[in-house]
Amino acid sequence: MTDYLRREDITVGDRVNSEIYYEIQNLYYDEADLLDEGRYVDWLERFDDDLYYWSPTRTNRLRRQQALAIAAPDEAAFYDETKDSLAWRIRRFDSGMAWAEDPPSRTRHLITNLSVRHAEDPNGNQLLEVRSNFLVWRTRLENERDIFAGTRTDLLRKTDAGYKIFDRRILLDINVLPSKNISTFF
Repeated sequence: MTDYLRREDITVGDRVNSEIYYEIQNLYYDEADLLDEGRYVDWLERFDDDLYYWSPTRTNRLRRQQALAIAAPDEAAFYDETKDSLAWRIRRFDSGMAWAEDPPSRTRHLITNLSVRHAEDPNGNQLLEVRSNFLVWRTRLENERDIFAGTRTDLLRKTDAGYKIFDRRILLDINVLPSKNISTFF
């Protein structure tokens, strides 16, 4: 695993003001539109170059073992990606070699419960932590239908091009993937 910013090293503070919240809310709604329109190259531009895009697997555990229910960063994951590896996946969609996405899926990304807070890394750099819940409807061909629900926790930094996501943690509410593939982005 690459050395990425450890979440426990981030200090999360108060909620942002309504102006910043509105800007971030629109960023996330626009992101959902890009995904649903299949504009993956444009979607990828929402991320910074040092992106860590990770979705751990889960297991069913007894209440007293809940700390072990979510895989650690060096264990099994649905996604363990960088911006470069996501770009490779996106190029593959257009190559004719992504059989699981030909014809392509149709998706609908619903984003809710947006919470935006000021954050700071150990070097004093100002960040935003954005938590959101999602419901993704995916359909393909005549009978393939999937629903994915979960939560995302993102870290954003302000750049000259606006806010960019450089760390996305996706936690699906399932432990067994019901779909034939996982070519959907969250």
